[in-house]
Amino acid sequence: MKKVLFSTTTKPWAIDIASLLLRIVFGALMIPHGYGKLQNFDTYKAKFMSFMGLSQSISLGLAIFAEFFCAILLILGLFTRFSTIALIITFIVVVFKAHPMDFFGDGEMGTLYLGAYISILLLGPGKYSLDKLIK
Repeated sequence: MKKVLFSTTTKPWAIDIASLLLRIVFGALMIPHGYGKLQNFDTYKAKFMSFMGLSQSISLGLAIFAEFFCAILLILGLFTRFSTIALIITFIVVVFKAHPMDFFGDGEMGTLYLGAYISILLLGPGKYSLDKLIK
């Protein structure tokens, strides 16, 4: 037991399962955020921040694209790295612009999501994904 707990080696199947779990959990947790914005677009549009000279509507549309559509693609493991990059950009804006580097306060959840999406980007889709099936 001690050998297993303190081992520094990782089995390929464990990496694939970890990748699957990260994709499913962080994709599923993100969908309600995007869906809520999609359902209440007009309400959110009025108070959504304008980022880099983009209108509030375009900024909101990009956030919805990442938080809803890319989260679904992430769960499926389809275009995983593309989807993850869109989510990473969204959460860089959340952490550094919407909650200016408040890593342990209001920006804590954004920081957590950002770290998870960077991890998924580095891990890749894994064996249990549509990307793997297509390849």
